[in-house]
Amino acid sequence: MSRPAVDGEAVAVVVVRGGRLPAGSDEAVAEAGGAALLVGDGTARACAALTSAERVWRAEDARTAPGVLAAALAPLLADVPVVVLPASPDGRDLAPRLALALDRPLLARAVAVTPGGADVLRWDDQALVELAVDGPFVATLVPGVRGALPAAPVREPVTLVLPEALAPVADARVREVLEPEPGTADLAEAPRVFGAGAGLGSEASTTRLAAVGAALGASVGGTRVVTDVGWLGHERQIGTTGVVIDPELYIAFGVSGAAQHTGGLGRPRHVVSVNTDPSCPMTELADLGIVADVPAVVEELARRLGVTHD
Repeated sequence: MSRPAVDGEAVAVVVVRGGRLPAGSDEAVAEAGGAALLVGDGTARACAALTSAERVWRAEDARTAPGVLAAALAPLLADVPVVVLPASPDGRDLAPRLALALDRPLLARAVAVTPGGADVLRWDDQALVELAVDGPFVATLVPGVRGALPAAPVREPVTLVLPEALAPVADARVREVLEPEPGTADLAEAPRVFGAGAGLGSEASTTRLAAVGAALGASVGGTRVVTDVGWLGHERQIGTTGVVIDPELYIAFGVSGAAQHTGGLGRPRHVVSVNTDPSCPMTELADLGIVADVPAVVEELARRLGVTHD
């Protein structure tokens, strides 16, 4: 039986779990010119949540193992020159398998994708390298770096049925999926982020903020000043030379709002600033500004949440 074709110069492949789009989905779809292939569980709900898509194919399929999924998707994508995936956990797992199945190169950690290649981050994200490709390729796009404008209303999505594997595929077996601890979760994937700034005043207040964040299901990142003095690890630095985030909620505690930091915020849906300076750039950017002593606010939150000192 013939299957509806997936066509176009570029298509974004997005793995959906429980109807939820992973971070960077709209950006990947926008980078692919508005064409999206959604695969997974709850694709109809996920399709409705996309804002940058103009053409959508969706395949409701419970298989999440990347090898099996790549084998099923490869025939549908064989004629698509550029395949883009968000660099989410599922995207990073699927992309190399899909590149192998399609027999084409993988350009990982791209910040921009063109028909002839991609600009990718290398050397611990300290260098940007332009890669040119003579032919089709697969790329993963770093969430939070490109942004995505709303597109025209999506045409009626085309429903696909993925084929069963013709032969056994060696793959990892998923025993259990655990939600990450807020303190160790990838900041780029975190839906809630607390930003630690110099206004916290000490490492103890920063540690206290992390405990408050854990109680509220929020991950904690910091400005360069905070990571340079060692209150947080450098892997938790938010900014253009650190991690680029795109959360639902961002609360900045004692963050002045320097351009290097705000350039890494992506497009948070809600922004709150806690600062003693009502005129600082961070407060001016915020939906809600709280003018107060930052360590005192953290302590009051800890008290109300029942967060005790270690």
